[in-house]
Amino acid sequence: MSSSIQAPSRTLLRALKATSEQQPCSCARSKRILSQQRRSLSSTIPQQQGDASAAPAASAQPPRWSQTPPAMKAPVRARAERQEKFEVNGDPAKLDAMYTRFLGKTGPKMLSDETKWLAVTHKSFDHARRGFNDRMAFLGRQIVELQTSLGLLTAADTNSYTSRSEDVYGRQAFHHPATENVEVLNAGGKQFFLHHRQMSGIAARYGLPEVVRWQPKDVRDLPGSGCDMVYAQALYAIVGALALEQGGQVANRVARERILQPIGLRSGSLEGGPAQQEQISS
Repeated sequence: MSSSIQAPSRTLLRALKATSEQQPCSCARSKRILSQQRRSLSSTIPQQQGDASAAPAASAQPPRWSQTPPAMKAPVRARAERQEKFEVNGDPAKLDAMYTRFLGKTGPKMLSDETKWLAVTHKSFDHARRGFNDRMAFLGRQIVELQTSLGLLTAADTNSYTSRSEDVYGRQAFHHPATENVEVLNAGGKQFFLHHRQMSGIAARYGLPEVVRWQPKDVRDLPGSGCDMVYAQALYAIVGALALEQGGQVANRVARERILQPIGLRSGSLEGGPAQQEQISS
């Protein structure tokens, strides 16, 4: 009887021993997974160190303004090169000298290096592959237009900007001191100050034509190629860049004191004087 009971128990023990040998316990399986993770982690550390050492090499590449991005160069030119090349400025010291004349002693430090070059780069330069100043010029023009309107509305003498003629029927128009200067905005005074030749003359005073990067249609005929429009756009772009990086208060002050007052627009809204001019240049 006892032998018949022990036989099944021995069979059960053999079966349990066989299954234990075939399937290891969960603890051994977890240890094996941990060891694999440690090996994978140790293998990725040298790769990360190699990427960190390659980062300074990538940052040592020349900035975008100094060269055409390699990804934007075609392997084969579709057109022949121009016979007459138009030389543009590539010297950062010359560019900083222009910003010093325009904005004061701290002018070169008011904008980042990439923004300084982008503000004086026209779309025609290098097929616009290095960026261009259209959007900054649009913002800057709106700021200059606003300051021109405010200056005309508070101008002390508006007779030179308006033309009043007597009515043939002897009628008298309504006049009020609060609305006396509103007619200036519709009489052509604003267009006089914002004409591209006026802006081009101010740009030439600060030496902007020597640093603007563009490609004229005819190298021997810059006025016929639209140089006045290009210089005026660069002037507006600098004002727009100041608004983006320094704020609207600085951009408005530069538009009043560095652009409109030299043209001849002086009024109560163009407040400031020596104190604020020193604040810009300091």
